[in-house]
This record gives sequence, C-alpha cells and structure tokens, in this order.
Amino acid sequence: MAVIVDLDAILLELGQFGRYQIRNYCFIMVVILMSAVYNSQYIFAAADIPYRCAVPECESSPPEFVTGSWGSWALPDVGASCERLVPTAQECAPSSFSANETKRCTSWVYENHDTIVADFDLACEEWKRTLVGTIHVAGLFGALPVTAYISDMYGRRTALVITAVCPALVGIIRAFSQSYIMYLCFEFIDAFVGGGLYSTGFILALEMVGLDKRVLGGNLVFCTWAVGEALTAGVAWLVSYWRTYTLVIYAPSLIFITYYWLIDESVRWLLSKGRNKEAAKIIFKAAKMNRKELSSDTIKLLTEEPEKLPQIDDKAAIQEDKTSIIMQIVRSKTLMLRLLVCSFWWITLTFVYYGLSINSVSLAGNSYVNYILTSLVEIPGYCLSVLTLDRFGRKSCSMTALIICGLSLVAIPFVPVSIPWLQTTLNLLGKLCISMAISSVYIYTGELFPTQARQIMLGTCSMIGRIGNVVAPQTPLLMAYMEALPYLLFGVMAGAAGLLMLLTPETLKTHLPDTIEQAENMDKQKKVTVE
Repeated sequence: MAVIVDLDAILLELGQFGRYQIRNYCFIMVVILMSAVYNSQYIFAAADIPYRCAVPECESSPPEFVTGSWGSWALPDVGASCERLVPTAQECAPSSFSANETKRCTSWVYENHDTIVADFDLACEEWKRTLVGTIHVAGLFGALPVTAYISDMYGRRTALVITAVCPALVGIIRAFSQSYIMYLCFEFIDAFVGGGLYSTGFILALEMVGLDKRVLGGNLVFCTWAVGEALTAGVAWLVSYWRTYTLVIYAPSLIFITYYWLIDESVRWLLSKGRNKEAAKIIFKAAKMNRKELSSDTIKLLTEEPEKLPQIDDKAAIQEDKTSIIMQIVRSKTLMLRLLVCSFWWITLTFVYYGLSINSVSLAGNSYVNYILTSLVEIPGYCLSVLTLDRFGRKSCSMTALIICGLSLVAIPFVPVSIPWLQTTLNLLGKLCISMAISSVYIYTGELFPTQARQIMLGTCSMIGRIGNVVAPQTPLLMAYMEALPYLLFGVMAGAAGLLMLLTPETLKTHLPDTIEQAENMDKQKKVTVE
C-alpha cells in the first residue's frame, strides 16, 4: 500500500503555530497587505475632484479654480459643474451673460490634477470614473479560475510569486497611461494577473497551520487585509498625484520575486502530488526551527518510499454521481429556497462591504481619514465574530449583525449635515457589522448544506455574490439623485438579508448534515447536539 501521511497529526508533534509558521506568516502577511492595496488603489486614483466650467471670457492665464467675483454672473448657482450661462458679449461683465439661459460646457477647470478625472478630462462623465471599479472587478472574475489552475498544477508558491510580481509590472506601466482607454485596459490586466493573490496567500498560510490554530491564522489574514486597505489611503494622503501614487505602491512589489527562495512550497500540495521527499525535507526544517523532536514513527513514515497504486479511471462514474446530487438538490424545494436565501446574503455582503469602502470617501470630513477608519473598523468586527459564533449561534450573530448594519446605514440620510461626526460613526458601525457578518455567514452557509454538496453550494453562493462586487463601484452615481441614496440602498439590503435568516435553521452545536435528507430536516434535528 502507498504511504499515507497525516499532516494534521504531524503538526501536533511539529507545533501548530511555532516559529516556522510565524516566519511564513510574516512573509505572507506582507503579500496580503499588498493584495489589499492592489484591490483598493483605484478608489483614490479614480476619485472625484471638484471642477467647474471654463469661461474663456473671464479666465486668467493659467486658469484658476477659484473664480472670484465674476463667477456669480458667469456661472449658474445650480449645475455650475456642467453648465455655464450663455454669453451675450465677448467681455467679462455682468451684462455680458444671460440671466437665466444656460448651455453645456465644452471645457473645464479642475481644482487639482490628483486623479485621472483631470488628466483624462472626465468632467461631467461620472460613469467613466465609476467604470474603473467595475472593470477592476471584471478582471477578478477571470483571475480566480486561472490562479486556481496554476496553484493546483504548479504549486502555491509559484502562483503566489506570479500574482504578486505581475501586478507590479502592470501597475508601473499603467502609471504612464496616455489615455482613458489605456488606463482601463491595464486596470483590467492588473486585476486579472493579481486577483488571485489573496486566495493563494490565504491557502499557503493556513495549509501549514494546525487545526486548533486555523481560526487564529484566518483572522490574522483578515486583519492584515484591513490594515492594507488603510495603508492604501495613507499613501494616497501623502502622495496625492495618481501617477506618482501608482508608482509608489506598485514598484516595491517587484521584490516579491525573491519569495521563490524565501518561502517553502505548501507541504500539503507536495504530498497531494506524491512528492513526499520534498515535503519531508520541509517538515524536518520546520521541526528544527520550532525546536521540536519528531517521533521515530513519524520519521519512518516520512522517509519511507511510497508504493505506486494502480490508476483508477472512473471519471464517468464520478461525474454521474455529481450530476445525481445536483439534480436531487434542484428537486428539493427546501434546499433550493435555502440556496436562493444564501445567494442573496452573499450579494448583500459583497455589495455593502465594497460599497461602504468606495462611498466612505464621499462622507463629510477628510476622505482619507474616513477610509482609514472604515478599513480598520473591520478588525473588531472579525474579532467579535470569533468571540460570539460558538456562544450565541451562527444564525443569531449573523442576523443581529446584518440588522444593526441596516439600521445604522438607513439612519445616515436623516443625520443633519451639521453633525458630520455622527454620519461617520454610523458608517463605521455599518462597516463593523458587515465585516462581522461576512466572517459569520461564510461558516453558516457551509453548515446549511449536506456534505455531499457542501463545496458546490458554497462555491455557487460565492460566485453569485460577485454580482455585489460588480455593482458596488457604480453606487456613487446614485448621489446625483440623492446624496445619501447609496446608504439607504445598503441599509435596506442588509436589513432584508438579516430578516431572511428567519427562513433558515440554527446550526450551533448540531450535527452537520451529511445527506440531502438530513439537510432538509435540520429544523427537526437541531436539538440533537454534539457534547
């Protein structure tokens, strides 16, 4: 028989989170940090900036954004950004402009050139600015399956280096974009080549951590992502011009090419490929670094030559079994309703999470500070999830988080403009709660479906949830109708998602369903607890 290596058992001897794992985490957390930067940089590079219509009859040379007294008779009080009063003469005087007739502007004066809005002259074309975020998310769709293929075929470390270094090259080129179309193309390529960095780093980090330390390990990754988002705003605050900003955040990532020699390949991946000698070498290295002695049985297990088993080619049977399970789920009204409810949760989570991040820069006060606070408030959200899930239940915690999130965001439009700190506080409370809900719902969703189809259903919900990612960058367009309209939409969706949890059973301390029948009867079985 072939030698079967139980890595989880070995990790108990090796140390579940010793010096070796801490060393790996230190390297990988830097990559996670940069992944957050890659995925949020467009919020500042394509941020809106104040602009007004150019009035050739009155402009100084060079034009200044502040008009002085002539603005009162050359520009209308409402719609001054895109329209100007019709001139009746070629001089700059109150009598030279129509009192109530306006026309569309043909050129604009910008307060600054910090973002692509000024450099590519995107004034009064808000959809072009928000399209940048949607194009970025579109790149992520293609990135995930491609990165997964590279990771499974060539190794986690190879995928990590590729997805960390390639965005640096693309980002540097994008900094020299000469047109809006060129910028969009490289924004898509950036997301396509680097979109899988987070998932690759997450897997590589956790695959060498013991079972009892995976919650800790996972939350370290979540928190590092939040710090990376805050770092994005901090750098944008210090380096405001988008071309310089892009170079500053991308160029250092070229150093990640050294990770091919600095970090080891995933032991689990090596074992899955039958490369036991390479895996054993890393395990012995980790044991030495963790100052642990492996048992003689473990050493013998790692040094034995595995026997090759005959290949069994029964793909047709496997495919038929999967098809049968899917058809059973489709015929089950209970599980199909559950799938629809879970899909709405995931759409809401991604929509509200990314929407709050993107729109935080539009709140009253310093936009950079708002974004930093909105990012860092995720950390207590993740911690609350860890502390409460096993105590109060998945359903109760997720529902409470979503409803509080909804109430806080719906309240924002009713806060007087004279109290900006309250708007910011409600926004932060909403982001904290949606972060807690993301961590909770991820676990809860997996527990609602049977083992036979758990991965398929979880993957389906995650894929459908990407709809929220795509739509979120477009929400600033709603501000043209009502400044706080995005927050009303976020709040209503969060509240509705929370109320929909009344349709699903609690899973705390219950046996996970292995079959479709058990999943359908979870409400009846929920009192059967695991002691």
